[in-house]
Amino acid sequence: MKRSAFPFVVSVHDVAPSTAGPSARWLADLDERGVPATLLLIPGPFGGGPALPDDPELVRLLHRAAGRGHELSLHGYRHAGVPGGPPWRRGVNRVLARGAGEFWSLTEREAARRLGAGLELLAAADIAVTGFTPPGWLASPGTRRALASLGFAYWTSQLAVHPLPGGPVQAMPALSHRPGGAGERFGARLMVDAARVLAASGTPFRIALHPADLGRPGLRRAALAAVDLAVAAGGRPVTYAELAA
Repeated sequence: MKRSAFPFVVSVHDVAPSTAGPSARWLADLDERGVPATLLLIPGPFGGGPALPDDPELVRLLHRAAGRGHELSLHGYRHAGVPGGPPWRRGVNRVLARGAGEFWSLTEREAARRLGAGLELLAAADIAVTGFTPPGWLASPGTRRALASLGFAYWTSQLAVHPLPGGPVQAMPALSHRPGGAGERFGARLMVDAARVLAASGTPFRIALHPADLGRPGLRRAALAAVDLAVAAGGRPVTYAELAA
């Protein structure tokens, strides 16, 4: 009996004016393979660049990408850590998000304010979104309530895709690189090996691409090898919006 195709998601993180070049390169790699991606947009100033609406060339690139079937999604407001929260949350933020867990310790009111500011900037670029991936995949309970109240259709953590306002959670581990450090090569091999095992078993999974990965040719090769393994095993590439629907 032929096994049904399993879904897999490829996301491009940290899309902003300061990362427009790497983001475009990842898009070209994925377009070459016919793989739609979910582009995670940082609408506020990030990495020394302006807010997203102030880069008309990037805005045009994003609209064209959406026209080709890629999804545009929200990825924080400025992708920068916010002080506060108990010590254990600050520790998790440092370890898992390198201090960039912008929505990890926010109350519902604080999260709604930041989410609203991000949506306003995207609206200025004529971009509408239905999903949210928090920086570092870290979202406080208040953030999750704010997302539901603002009408988002889903949010993602590192291990799953969560529909809003509720419903069955789609277990779906995310494979990603962590450039720099002694474990970089091991991590690259682990991504390929994990993709091979998951794809062979028909297990849904995700591949997260970051601008910094392109500074390391080995990381780019490993990520694209993981994508190719998923396709070769009969995986069905989908966006988060398609999965949530």
